[in-house]
Amino acid sequence: MSAPNTDVEKQEKEHKPALLGIKGAIIVAVLLLLGLITWLAAKGQEPVTPETRIDARTGAEVETQ
Repeated sequence: MSAPNTDVEKQEKEHKPALLGIKGAIIVAVLLLLGLITWLAAKGQEPVTPETRIDARTGAEVETQ
């Protein structure tokens, strides 16, 4: 069963603040996602070399140079 009187233009006018809030939240979420991707790309390019490694044959710690 649907509503008997649907006036989309009137409903859009009445819900304008809520629609603007939803659009604003989407924009903020996209900006945060882009910031996260940029930050991860910038930080993910630095190789990390440990001071000691484990020799797979013996299990002993080996100093790196």
